[in-house]
Order: sequence, then C-alpha cells, then structure tokens
Amino acid sequence: MPERRKILVVLKGYPRLSETFIAQELLGLEKAGFHLTLISMRRPTDTKRHPVHDEIKARVVYLPEYLHEEPLRVLKGLFAGFGKPGFKALMKRFLTDLPRDMSRNRFRRLGQALVLAREWPDNGQWLHAHFIHTPASVTDYASILTGVPWTVSAHAKDIWTSPDWELNTKLGTARWAVTCTRSGWEHMRSLTGRPDAVHLSYHGLDLARFGRFEGQHSNRDGTDPSDPVFLLSVGRAVEKKGYDVLLRALALLPKSLNWRFEHIGGGDELARLKALAAELGLAGNIVWKGAMAQKEVLAHYRSADLFALACRIAANGDRDGLPNVLVEASSQRLMCLSTDVSGVPELLTNGENGLVVPPEDPMALAGALEAAIRDPALRRRLGDAAEKRVREHFDYHSSIKQLIHLFEEEWQRPS
Repeated sequence: MPERRKILVVLKGYPRLSETFIAQELLGLEKAGFHLTLISMRRPTDTKRHPVHDEIKARVVYLPEYLHEEPLRVLKGLFAGFGKPGFKALMKRFLTDLPRDMSRNRFRRLGQALVLAREWPDNGQWLHAHFIHTPASVTDYASILTGVPWTVSAHAKDIWTSPDWELNTKLGTARWAVTCTRSGWEHMRSLTGRPDAVHLSYHGLDLARFGRFEGQHSNRDGTDPSDPVFLLSVGRAVEKKGYDVLLRALALLPKSLNWRFEHIGGGDELARLKALAAELGLAGNIVWKGAMAQKEVLAHYRSADLFALACRIAANGDRDGLPNVLVEASSQRLMCLSTDVSGVPELLTNGENGLVVPPEDPMALAGALEAAIRDPALRRRLGDAAEKRVREHFDYHSSIKQLIHLFEEEWQRPS
C-alpha cells in the first residue's frame, strides 16, 4: 500500500450542519487509514451537531477568524514567514492578486496562511482545501510559503462566485481538483490549461445512515381538510434556494386544495420569507422549524408526501451544485420537485424519477405541485424510481474510493 501522508484539511468552518457531505468524506478518508488534521478558518455557529461529526477523530485547529482578534498570533506568523524560502514567492503572488481583489478579505487570507505555516499542526505533509474560494486562497498561499503540495475539492458557490482569473490561477498551482457536478467540472476545465487535473466526483450519500424506508408514504390527495398533503423542504433560507419562488407558487394553488408546508433550516432570509408568507396569506399553512439534527430530518423525509426545492441562480452568480437534500429525500422514496439548475438534472429527470421545472417560474412550479399533490400514485412511482437511482449511482463509497485513488496516485509520483 502506498504511503499515506498526513493531510491538513482547510475548511471555511467546522463543524457545520449544512455540510454533512464534507463530514462524511472526512470520516471515509479516516476509515481508509488517512491521518487528518482539520484547519478551520471560522469557529462553529451551529448549536447542533450531526452524529458523523462525533465519529471523526481528527483534531481541529482554528485559525484567527479576524486578524485583529489575535494580533500576536498573526505577527508571529509574519516574522516566522520572513525566514522561509517561499516568502518572496508568496509576496510576489499576493501582490499580483491584490490589485484584482483589493479587499480586507485578501489580507485576512494572507494572515491566516502565515499563521498556518508557522504553527503547522501535526507535521502535515499535504494540504487539501474544501471550497476553491477562500479556503483555497489560504491553502494556496500556505503551499507557496512551505513548499507542501495542495489539492482542492470545489463545490458550488465557491466555483460560480469566484472570478475566472482566480480559478485559473488556483487550478494552475493545485496538483488536482475535484468537483461534484458536471456543470462545475466543465466550467473549471474550460478555465485551465490542465483540464485533465480536474475530476468529476459526486458526493453521494452514506446509505448506512439513510437506510431503506420500509414504510409507505401516504395516499393524501389534497381533498381532506383534516388530513392535508405534507410538503417538505430542507435548506438554508438564502437566495439561491428560491424559497420566495416556492412561496409564490404555493399561493397560486387552488384554494380547494389542502396542504401544509414545513421548512427545515436556518438562514438570513427567514424573517423576510415569513413576512412574505403572511403577505400571501399562507402563514397558517406553514411551519418554520429551524435547523434540525440529521436523525430528525430523516424522520421528516419519511413522513412527508412531497419534497420541493426551487433552486435558482442568485444575482451574484451563486447557485447550488447538486443539493444533498435532494439525494437524501430521494433515498427515502420521497418524490422530489425541483428546477433544472446546475447539477439537479444529474439526479432528477422530469417525469422519470421526479418533477423538474424551469427556475424563477412560480406558475410552472405551482402546476407541478398541484399535479403531485392530487396524484399519490405519481408520487409513489417517481419516488421509487428516485430511490433506485440514488442507491445505484450515489453511494458515497464510490467518491471516497476515487479520492483515495487520486491521493495514492499522486503520492506514488517521484518527488
């Protein structure tokens, strides 16, 4: 077996409820014998943890979130940096980047990289970043300063909100990159002279945590006021999730149709969405549940009748990759309704294993919602097909094997 080097994994924040796909990957690498140390650029803000976080053994080191909060640590990093062979190259790179991104954020990433290079936890021998925007900036700078190679997992927002020049630069210095949707993969390959170093790797799902649902989803069809159809959505209340579009679609449903909607997740737009729901006359049909642990979310997938997520491209270009919640819901035979944005069509095919409509179209969304609410047999057929697709093509063990292969292949190369 090839040498398995100690990897410093740079993350924007850890642990995070919304990033279970990262946590399950970390756990998979640990189980495969990799030695990890997690380098978090921010401290956790979630009040709950998923069980997978408690299974990960890796030590977590927190960098200064804001440089002024730990000035001594930053100064020590700067003075130590002067003596490193890569310092001149780092400053040349930083001064090239700075005119194109004249921001405090750019200085913060330099400072965090200097701290990381000085403290260098657990004698790390490799650097890997999750997200190709700010975590990759810290990782790239630390790699230049220390000479330790780096790789990156890119996801969604980080790809689509990063300028092309920055993606080109990082893809030129990283040994390889993986990403989780074909659209992101094609975009990154178009921006680098090393397209073969960009790999497509779906996150997949830990099916041991999302075992088969042996029960039955209900036959509710919206005709019984005392037993309304249960609509569910899980996701942060942010622009790219399209919850305002979903609310407007719900407002277009016939008044005679009986439904209730539950939303699970936090997010900055919750207050605005609640106000919109009240304005549309929907408040009595909606329960906003906030963030929940994975076990509670699983129970909701199994009791719901229909899952809806109105993904869209945000004004700043941000968008989902392939939302993990769609994979999770599908694994429980819960029919999903979403939009043809980014990686969603890589999981859901309209009329075959889900319903897919254009983004930003409340009328089309309402039409699909009504069809699914009225037809429990349709929901059952599409939900069964979705589960089959997930269990055949989205088992996360496949992505873990691919990552292991990429690392081991890299480490077999001559120095």
